Amino acid sequence: MPVARRRPIILGLVGDSAAGKTTLTRGLTNILGPQRVTHLCTDDYHKYDRRERAQSGITPLHPDCNYMDILELHLERMHYGQPILKPVYEHSNGTLVRPEYVQPKDFVIVEGLLGFSTPVLQQFYDIKVFLDPPEDLRRIWKVKRDTSKRGYTEEQVLAELAKREKDSEQFIRPQREHADIVVRFSQPNGTSLEAAGPHLNARLVLRPTIPHPDLTYLVESADAGSGVRLLLGRDDARPVDFLEIDGTVTGEQASELETAIWQHLPDLRPVSEDQFGEYMDRNEVRRSHPLALTQLLLTYHLLRQHTSASQRFAAPVAALSRLDTANAPIPK
Repeated sequence: MPVARRRPIILGLVGDSAAGKTTLTRGLTNILGPQRVTHLCTDDYHKYDRRERAQSGITPLHPDCNYMDILELHLERMHYGQPILKPVYEHSNGTLVRPEYVQPKDFVIVEGLLGFSTPVLQQFYDIKVFLDPPEDLRRIWKVKRDTSKRGYTEEQVLAELAKREKDSEQFIRPQREHADIVVRFSQPNGTSLEAAGPHLNARLVLRPTIPHPDLTYLVESADAGSGVRLLLGRDDARPVDFLEIDGTVTGEQASELETAIWQHLPDLRPVSEDQFGEYMDRNEVRRSHPLALTQLLLTYHLLRQHTSASQRFAAPVAALSRLDTANAPIPK
């Protein structure tokens, strides 16, 4: 009898360009282990390369600029543990290159611009996360990234942001309402965006659309001045929990909180600090404690879903085994 295979757990990370999707993905992959994670970027489903988009005047944020139907089919296949032949978009030069054979592993992280934009796509995620930085902060991030990695001048980046604004408002930001978790990094009050550096505050909106782990121990186990708060409030008129992490969290305080979270991740061994919580500031690697804690908490959700799926998977397999035994011929 063939052995049934447990389907992968799929996390969706959606946000506008330079919102921090790839940074979060990198940390999650390192924590879970690259051998257990498949990464899928929805930007690979662009219909047109950079030159063709410039000629037609369409932006990559518009659904008509992307093969949304193929993305839906591929996400369905990944949901059921089946491989895909994924297109590839080369960000460094804006070209479409040879497709890539992709086999889903235990966890699939799908990140990009339009991952929650259709009801079909929304149904295949176990966890949906939307990245929602303030627009002025995202503009700084985009200028730094595109001038250092993608060959643009600052003037070109700002012109492209202006060109994309209409599509961003119409197609990207509305996806926020479909997320289970909304993550926002922002500068502390009274601090300039440039000066904030790695000391950005993190605020997670935890919606009751999925079960969230009990996080009260994070606050209870920490000192009163730890800079971590769990609050009850409303978001878009819906009751939610807010998890707030101050950018002023010290290395010692962050280490205590990280240790507390690691104790609730029994399927993983703690990895070194240089494996998560890091981001690129132009060509310089920097570390953010709020980012590290955010990545650990998202890992918590992924493993919870993985454990739950394993338990659901075990019962049917056991039942099939009993049925197979019951139908076996009686030995003579």
